[in-house]
Amino acid sequence: MHKNEMRLDPLTDEWTLFSEARAHQAPAASVLEENAAQTAANPFLAGLEQYSPHTLHQVTADGQWKVRVVPNRAPVLRVEGDPTRHSDGFYDHMDGLGAHEVIIETSDSRALEQLDLWQIEQVLAAWKLRMIDLMRDVRLRAFSVVKAVGRPAGALLPHALSQLVAMAVIPARLKRKLEVARSFYSQKKRSIFEDILSEELRTGSRVVYENHGFCVFCPYASRTPFELSVYPKRQSPDYFAITDAEVVQLADALQVALTKLNGALDHPPYQLALITAPTRTQRQDHWGSIERDFRWHIEILPRLYPSGPLELATGSWVNGVWPEVAAECLRGIGTA
Repeated sequence: MHKNEMRLDPLTDEWTLFSEARAHQAPAASVLEENAAQTAANPFLAGLEQYSPHTLHQVTADGQWKVRVVPNRAPVLRVEGDPTRHSDGFYDHMDGLGAHEVIIETSDSRALEQLDLWQIEQVLAAWKLRMIDLMRDVRLRAFSVVKAVGRPAGALLPHALSQLVAMAVIPARLKRKLEVARSFYSQKKRSIFEDILSEELRTGSRVVYENHGFCVFCPYASRTPFELSVYPKRQSPDYFAITDAEVVQLADALQVALTKLNGALDHPPYQLALITAPTRTQRQDHWGSIERDFRWHIEILPRLYPSGPLELATGSWVNGVWPEVAAECLRGIGTA
């Protein structure tokens, strides 16, 4: 079994995940390797199930599976391990405890936004169902869904996939969002997410699309050109609490958002992240207002350019396209 470990950076309070299963992946493919990868058999297509691990969840229609969830064959985290943090001299480390699953969004070669709406709904439902199942392990605290499309965004295969990652710790970026939301609520007795959404709907200049349950907009401080945020209109910190009606509305919002991105940028590589609240413990004094101050949401970042040294040094992103300009362009893109 490959070794997994997590190490804490004492300067940033961020964890680095080490996995021997990832040690032999090439950091960048040559042109020849990339061409070979495109012509090689896709292990996630129907009929090639023997090349992927055992099925954790499956949706079938007309005698054929449409959505499958399987363990990641090269996981960065594993359920086997101890959640206890240990010292290593001055530093802290712990076992790479968690879960890493792959949601195979279709049995054919279509992209997520090209699927029928009901199948996108089944993908979103699979995110929820697998999250609920993994939450039975009380060692796991934080859950996220990530999706990469295109090699510049980190995708190794062209198939429509998303990944569910469960961690035994709350990652630093989520913790910072939780703390900002809690601080804002303690001062104003309002959710910062509600105020952001209200401002976007009031001005409308950055709104790309909305339906009864969700709003898609370009964030005021967009990190990349044509970045999108998807906010639910109902206050809820937990994605797993999404209703059946909201699944339908979210599927519609995602399909429209991704179709518009494709139309504006000619099918760009992008990264998608679902941000949801961690599980709660008995320490209610710390996250006591989370039900009212935090809201789950989705971030979509087109990766048109590689990260620059300024971002590495300062954590500040450089963006040449104002969100108002991007939103106006996206609103003008048809989805039919």
